[in-house]
Amino acid sequence: MHDLDEQQWRELLQRLRRFALWLTREPGSADDLVQATVERALSRRDQQREAEALRAWLFTILYRLFLDAKRRERLHARWLSWFGRSAVEHEALGDNTEDIVLAQADLQAFAQLSTEQRALLLLVSIEGLSYKEAAAALEIPIGTVMSRLSRARAALRELTEGNPQPPALRRLK
Repeated sequence: MHDLDEQQWRELLQRLRRFALWLTREPGSADDLVQATVERALSRRDQQREAEALRAWLFTILYRLFLDAKRRERLHARWLSWFGRSAVEHEALGDNTEDIVLAQADLQAFAQLSTEQRALLLLVSIEGLSYKEAAAALEIPIGTVMSRLSRARAALRELTEGNPQPPALRRLK
């Protein structure tokens, strides 16, 4: 791909892994997703033209691979439910002081957001992508990014501050 030095690649891979970890919520799955992303990018490197857009392009690949995997998981879950099996989720717990407890509460609130909301918050707030880059990565219009990001921030604020807002009601004609 583009001429990135070893340090730039390490930083980029760490960012991809952090994003994947929040999407999958499991370290092993996150590592697999990052590996699949890099493999896909290398096999299609001729499709990526601008060096500046490399990061957004890699996030796009990762997110699309994640969504594809989720679709397959839902199908398999349906099949498994016919046989009476269920998935078990594990959450990592901290082991320090009050700060860790508060941080975990915030992280749990973040984890309650929808996949789309988590993805937007991670790409824009954590990874520092512009709205335009996030829109390209998620293949949605920039206006949609802005409105969804606003709703995601409001939902996170509601979950962390404990001040639930009344649900918005729509008038149907």
